[in-house]
Amino acid sequence: MQTNQSSFRSGFVAIIGRPNVGKSTLLNRFVGQKVAIMSDKAQTTRNRIQGVYTTDHSQIVFIDTPGVHKPKHALGDFMMETTKQSIKGVDAILVVVNADEKMGPGDRHVIDTIRSSKAPVFLVINKIDLIHPDELLPIIDRYMEYYDFDEVFPVSATQGNNLAQLLNRLEEIIPEGPQYYPTDQVSDHPEYFIISEFIREKVLLLTREEIPHSIAVQVESMHRDENDKLEVRATIIVERNSQKGIIIGKQGSMIKKIGQMARRDIEELLGEKIFLELWVKVQKDWRNRRSQLAEFGYRPDDY
Repeated sequence: MQTNQSSFRSGFVAIIGRPNVGKSTLLNRFVGQKVAIMSDKAQTTRNRIQGVYTTDHSQIVFIDTPGVHKPKHALGDFMMETTKQSIKGVDAILVVVNADEKMGPGDRHVIDTIRSSKAPVFLVINKIDLIHPDELLPIIDRYMEYYDFDEVFPVSATQGNNLAQLLNRLEEIIPEGPQYYPTDQVSDHPEYFIISEFIREKVLLLTREEIPHSIAVQVESMHRDENDKLEVRATIIVERNSQKGIIIGKQGSMIKKIGQMARRDIEELLGEKIFLELWVKVQKDWRNRRSQLAEFGYRPDDY
């Protein structure tokens, strides 16, 4: 832990934006490790996920939030409440937009949610690697006409362009304060949460459109066998029997593939070989049942 606190700076920075603009990719880049799952499907992030960036003289706690959207069920309500609560009391807000898509109602809705904030608000124009440099200034002008951002940072989260400059600026504006997390800690979530997210990511990646938003993953147990190998058992929850069949696949081929891909990420996270066992369970309409939302880790009272 940091001992010389007199000149140490620390603060909290919220990352918000509509679904699929690259918020989780940005968070993983900042902390230098995968802590948030990534997918090209909207509403991938459901919880508030904190990534911790630490140097010798500062610590920034980044808060990755669910993409701002119009809720259609209790899970959606939870996600939007999470986003709303996450921007309260932070030291800066990053509004992330997509460079290769025109500003639309979704982007304007995101910006409207931060209008009452007292914190500095930076516009982060992501995916600049997908546009011609000449297109950048008109994009900046359009957003600045809608809201007077404190600063603008065109970046590429996938390639790392301009992220160092953004980090440097954030380090300058956060206040003096304590080191909240140990130097080697990159997330506030326990390992079992990140493991469940890695498994969910692989389901999103491998299954058809009807599956993504109706699944949850629950890690049932993590313990060591007699040979000291870590055994992880997890359940994939779906809403319909037909979805269960899709996830299991022909002769178990899909769930085997999900397990193989998830195991690689989990082993990289933990730095050791593991045994991963997956089950699939049907819980009808779980996204609208608050008791089950809480059971699966979606608890609005936590924020």
